[in-house]
Amino acid sequence: MRRRARAGNREPPRSPGAGVKKGAGDPATLLLEPVPPFDFGLSASIFAGGDPGIRSFADGVFRQLMRAGGRLVLVTVTSGGTVDRPRLRVLVEPGPLPPGVPRQAGEAVTRLFNLDLDLSPFGEAVEADPVMSAIVRHLRGLKPPRTATLFEALVDSIIEQQISLSAARSIEVRFTRSFGDTLVLEGRRYYAFPTPERLAGTPPGELRATGLSQRKAEYIAGIARMVSEGRLDLEHHGPGEETGALIRDLSTLRGVGVWTAELALLRGLSRLDAIPADDLGIRRAITRYYSRGSRIDTAEARRVAEAWGPWRGLAAYYLLVAERRGTAPVAPSNIHK
Repeated sequence: MRRRARAGNREPPRSPGAGVKKGAGDPATLLLEPVPPFDFGLSASIFAGGDPGIRSFADGVFRQLMRAGGRLVLVTVTSGGTVDRPRLRVLVEPGPLPPGVPRQAGEAVTRLFNLDLDLSPFGEAVEADPVMSAIVRHLRGLKPPRTATLFEALVDSIIEQQISLSAARSIEVRFTRSFGDTLVLEGRRYYAFPTPERLAGTPPGELRATGLSQRKAEYIAGIARMVSEGRLDLEHHGPGEETGALIRDLSTLRGVGVWTAELALLRGLSRLDAIPADDLGIRRAITRYYSRGSRIDTAEARRVAEAWGPWRGLAAYYLLVAERRGTAPVAPSNIHK
């Protein structure tokens, strides 16, 4: 029996105003026009300090090895616009590129940076909340990133279970460098996130060498086998399925609990109503901005998040970014009673 974990609406990402310029043998240059407001520097800052061979953002330049049209391409993204009139220049290499590949690379960048997301309804929804509305104004144009696939988001979420974020990031780098496909360009090697097929054929002992626990290695290998053998489809799904149903579907997989499912859906499908409220970082941020430092539990975090409606996952992301940037709570605080 074929088992499917359906995961919300799958629509191809649009690239508003995209154009492609290329010459024979040259890399392609795309021009993308994100839905405003969009602050490229702010949105890409989450990748600052990343491994240059995998994904990085420095001096206004973002780079990542991606899959487009069945091949690996290196994309280099820079901004030439403003928050209200955003323009992105995307260099896709190496050339020459087959027809359709540059367009698909543009779609991958559009997905990664959520360029089609309209933030206006979010701002309107939290307008009555002085704490969140102040943060939204301070972080105007911030859009949350997405992974290329739900599989990638699910694997990352498993890696991050019950360990510090810094430790998880180190493991994720070793994981991608050990098992990801590579491209050498101008003497530098770049790495793409490992495919299910590669991971399915990798013994758990080799996965463990990256720092994974035995159980996490088994979880990831098991899910990769199910995907590669066609017993689990994470990327194709029927329309209109609610986030709650998706969480229940994913939670039936070995090694995937509610927190992991919520985090994967938020990252992988941009399900902005999914909030991994059991996350220590999210609870800490809610505590900082909504309860004057008094620690809250998961149930209280979910109760606070209800005020953000279908934007609760996005609101939690804003809190995390605000905390990372040292944004002070509004005074007087709007304490949640």
